Amino acid sequence: MFPHRARLCSGRPSRRRSLLYASVASVVLVGATSSGTLYVKAQAHDGEGLVSSSVSRGAEASSGATTAMEATVESSAVPTAAASSRTRPSPAVDRDALLAEAVKAVAVEDGAAVSVAVLDVSSGESAVYGDGAFDTASIVKVDILASLLLRAQDAGRGLTAQEKTYAAAMIRNSDNASATSLWTAIGQADGLRAANERFGLRDTEGGDGALWGLTQTTAADQLTLLRQVFGEKSELSEGSRAYLAGLMGEIAVGQDWGVSAAASGTGASEFALKNGWLPRSATGLWDINSMGRVSVGGREYLVAVLSDGNSSKEKGVSVVEAAAKAAVACFGSEGD
Repeated sequence: MFPHRARLCSGRPSRRRSLLYASVASVVLVGATSSGTLYVKAQAHDGEGLVSSSVSRGAEASSGATTAMEATVESSAVPTAAASSRTRPSPAVDRDALLAEAVKAVAVEDGAAVSVAVLDVSSGESAVYGDGAFDTASIVKVDILASLLLRAQDAGRGLTAQEKTYAAAMIRNSDNASATSLWTAIGQADGLRAANERFGLRDTEGGDGALWGLTQTTAADQLTLLRQVFGEKSELSEGSRAYLAGLMGEIAVGQDWGVSAAASGTGASEFALKNGWLPRSATGLWDINSMGRVSVGGREYLVAVLSDGNSSKEKGVSVVEAAAKAAVACFGSEGD
């Protein structure tokens, strides 16, 4: 195993070599097997060579003195409790469990459901609660614009003046007519799917025909999309990311509720988001969603909250905001 292993004689060792093996000056721990067996090297006084405890069984049998010496060396090389405690890794924090516990305190109506995903940008740690699929409502507009920007990049062009007009109205004011125009421009569900394959969204399915608001997604997928918008490892160029993030930081007054409730303050420097709200005609119940970036105590978080089955828009907003606060609170002030 080691390049400096000493050669063991097949014949009877001389008295001088026997004394050499018996007088080890130092022991150095150099490795361990997966089963826990320690490997050491013993340095002799006169520097003739190193004797390794990993010598073959045949070599051990040929020299009783060597076997006895190795047993002594191995037993003396067991690490102390203090040394073991220094190298033992600290247990990882189960963020998913913390988030699940925090969401239990959120007042969700009977029959309603909520799912949350959060990323601490500084540490890279994330947590997810719930894996069910929800209607996107208007949060899909971020995905639509991201897909349009990706198509423009591929074509080596910027957005046209008309596309920029649609994009600004779609994100800032949640204008539905503008969303429909850009949904068509990207190729509807097929175009969204093609872009999302590159973005890393695996559980998002575009709505049928012109029904972009009935796109199905998960909180985890929306967190992945937020990473594409606000992270550096992205299919989107720096310019595309800055453009989309900038629009999300300019949401119209009255539409800036949601994950922004978890931010330390108000304003574009504290949050950037997109919300979605949709009353379902078949049930009269509301889909209420929010996703974006928030700044809390100098730390940045990406948060996505999805909900459905809410009896009113107001109750759904309350659930989403409470869940966003709970998600960020799971990371506390660690690392501050």
